[in-house]
Amino acid sequence: MARALRRTRLAVLAAVVGLALAACGGSDIKESSSGSGDCGDLNIAVNPWTGYVSNAHVIGYVAQTRLGCNVTYPDVKEEVGWQGMADGSIDTIVENWGHESLVKKYIDEQGTVQDAGLTGNEGIIGWFVPQWMADKYPDITDWKNLNKYADMFQTSESGDKGQLLDGDPSYVTNDEALVKNLDLNYQVVVGGSEAALLQSFRSAQENKTALLAYFYTPQWYAEVDGQSTPGVTDPIQIAHVKLPPYTKGCDSDPAKVDCDYPPYHLNKLISTDFAKSGSPAVDLIKNFNWTNEDQNLVSSYIGQDGMSPDDAAKKWVEDNPDKVDAWLQGTGASSSS
Repeated sequence: MARALRRTRLAVLAAVVGLALAACGGSDIKESSSGSGDCGDLNIAVNPWTGYVSNAHVIGYVAQTRLGCNVTYPDVKEEVGWQGMADGSIDTIVENWGHESLVKKYIDEQGTVQDAGLTGNEGIIGWFVPQWMADKYPDITDWKNLNKYADMFQTSESGDKGQLLDGDPSYVTNDEALVKNLDLNYQVVVGGSEAALLQSFRSAQENKTALLAYFYTPQWYAEVDGQSTPGVTDPIQIAHVKLPPYTKGCDSDPAKVDCDYPPYHLNKLISTDFAKSGSPAVDLIKNFNWTNEDQNLVSSYIGQDGMSPDDAAKKWVEDNPDKVDAWLQGTGASSSS
């Protein structure tokens, strides 16, 4: 019965996350504003993971209710968001994971996109296994030992090799190159969405089945190496597999990558046209800064408690007036106190 309840809960979670992402495309916040009313339109790109949705809707809620912006949330993949900033259809990306080639093209060469500062979130990308596997096979979290366990990870899609499950095809990944360059007997299989990855980990945890998968933090629903989000009940329990240590430049040639992913100091981006527009939302976005714990809390409101992204944003904003007031410095909005 307990397993059935957990499966039902995860199915509901996937539905909630899917609905939240679908709702991002055209949702507006219908509340009165205490701002100057001259903000105009603000188009915040939304990428397909819950943490990003949390960033976007918290910023959007403040922009709407305090600055009078007309906020929309077009759903786009990461690279498409950069293209949108260049052509004027997108004003901002509010959680960027590196993308050095796009930085070179749109910031350094074209000058159509600008760095808008750090979000405060610290991101990790890597390979993970269910915690039960790390407990039973302690050496499995060292990449050097993965080949001896490859048979355990075989699936119908990976053939006679172990399966390495990847996420959304738009996510930042070096996995194909890593498998090749580290001489690992594994096949990368694309799993799809964040919800699909979560479902795979939940199933592996409940059924004690083998799973090696690409994953990332911040992530509200995962207890990673014993660390979880306060208030989240029944998280997936996963352990990080250590790849060869990252050193600066070890991933400069995408075809030759043989090192772990770098730590990501996540940042925000704005289009150059938007930066020059005089919108008070420019300063709001530049000032926006919070922690992994803040993001995970809002994400848990969406994923665990079933709130809409706007309602989750409203709750967090109302509970954190001092942080919000700091973001509004220079925008002309009055203090919430």
